[in-house]
Amino acid sequence: MPGKPELIVTELLRRYGRRYADEAGIKLADRPSPLYQLLVLATLLSARISADIAVAAAQELFKAGCRSPKAMAEASWQDRVDALGRGHYRRYDERTATMLGDGAALLADRWHGDLRRLRDEAGGGVQHMTKLLTEFPGIGPTGASIFLREAQDVWPSVAPYVDAAMLSGARRVGLPTGRDDLSELLSGCGEPGRLAAALVRVSLSQRAAGEVTAAVGD
Repeated sequence: MPGKPELIVTELLRRYGRRYADEAGIKLADRPSPLYQLLVLATLLSARISADIAVAAAQELFKAGCRSPKAMAEASWQDRVDALGRGHYRRYDERTATMLGDGAALLADRWHGDLRRLRDEAGGGVQHMTKLLTEFPGIGPTGASIFLREAQDVWPSVAPYVDAAMLSGARRVGLPTGRDDLSELLSGCGEPGRLAAALVRVSLSQRAAGEVTAAVGD
């Protein structure tokens, strides 16, 4: 019979194991376009704005054709502003439109539009990847964590990736809060990106955490 942590993990995945990339319509894979789209989403999620609005803004950008660094750079600044506005990303639309254009140019110039080259430059090392990711406008340590949490499903060298938000979520639902213990659960579940997303969701919602603990019972 599974132990209590495994039961909690199962419940987390069942209720909240939906990656933000999935919500934004990104078919995550180890290819340039979906990885770039994940970077765009991480940029939007980094602002002090609700995740729902950030996801909606990403969807509007992708509908407008901004699915690659080339397409993002070729879109006019006003086109990017308008797409963000349709997603109700209005407090940060003008600044973010500029950052997305500058970030697309940086990715094209330095890594030929392919974030796998960034990963390879870092030698697969998470700390080095984090440092390189924070060179993109709008991506700080929080944005780098968002990207790596979700990318770990397609970048095995990153997995298992654990950050402070995930540890906070683990604490709320009664999972071990040591990094090594949580890393073991991530590896064991086979879908570390989905479990990471679930942990972040319960870290942000006491109600969600309560639903998981109530379902598992004492």
